[in-house]
Amino acid sequence: MDAYDEDPEARPGAGGPAGARLPEGAPVDKDPTAGAPAVDAPVSADTRATADAAGREGSAAGEDSRDADAGQPAQSTQSAPSALPAQSAWGGREDGAALPSQARQGADSAPGGQQAAPGACAPQAGPAEAAAPHPAPRTGVAALSPRYQVAAALALAVVGVAACVHLLMVFLSLAPANTVTKQHGRAVEQWVYPEFEQNWKLFAPNPLQQNIAVQVRAEVRMKDGTLRTTGWRDLSAQDGAAIDGNLVPSHTQQNELRRAWDFFVATHTADNRPVGMRGSLSEQYVSRIVVMRLYRTDPISRDGVIRRVQVRASTTNVQPPAWSRERVSDKPVYRVMPWWTVTADEAAGGVR
Repeated sequence: MDAYDEDPEARPGAGGPAGARLPEGAPVDKDPTAGAPAVDAPVSADTRATADAAGREGSAAGEDSRDADAGQPAQSTQSAPSALPAQSAWGGREDGAALPSQARQGADSAPGGQQAAPGACAPQAGPAEAAAPHPAPRTGVAALSPRYQVAAALALAVVGVAACVHLLMVFLSLAPANTVTKQHGRAVEQWVYPEFEQNWKLFAPNPLQQNIAVQVRAEVRMKDGTLRTTGWRDLSAQDGAAIDGNLVPSHTQQNELRRAWDFFVATHTADNRPVGMRGSLSEQYVSRIVVMRLYRTDPISRDGVIRRVQVRASTTNVQPPAWSRERVSDKPVYRVMPWWTVTADEAAGGVR
């Protein structure tokens, strides 16, 4: 039911909202598009500004117009009351609120059947919203084919098992004697020694206070068939010279010869007799290291073939500080090994 049906005296005034009652005897404007209000009715500031804009538009407000940007059909104002707010160029009211048709459209298109708020426009679905989202690209193992994923999983499993076994073997080699080491002690020693041997001399109550130098000489068969014996060569001094001033010395230069000699001393008696299988293994280990070093650094050994080698250790005490009353000998003490025969495959170049 419209406001005009309720009261014939109510009319759309230019200066007030539709349906406002006028005093009796007041002249009534026949032209609904008149710009000036017919009566002095109380009018709000927003409504007065809207009515003035509608009067300036004149009779052209009744023509149909099309919104170029929003695509909304134009609202015909020929039969609409002059109290309605003027429509802006964007298809809505100039004060920001939606027209009745737009409010109904927003309510119908609200998601979930909820009524849209006044002034809200109907959501427009664009091409980006209509298209399905692209999945994120796969990286790492997930980017591989199933066959290679299985291969990578097996490789990781093998590496993990090997690391666990190695840690277990090192632990058993350092742990006190127990049932496992009594039954499988040989397997543990073969896994750990000599490359992965551990010791605690740095943290011992009485740390090492001696300088030990490993020296070697060789018996070399020359190309003319004669045998020549080289002089003593200090292999420890060569490692020290390579380390001195080197910011990133190699692990071989720092530990190979030193750890090999520690392994030899721990598996031999004071008279240089091997103890068990580890003693024989330590002799072979030291022998291969010194032969390899001689072939690299000794000119006589490079010209011929090494037949035998002899190793000795020169031990010198570290002198105490000047303020200490302790006195120790500064003379080196030598521990000389017997001649070791070099095997044919090693002498022929197996360690060159």
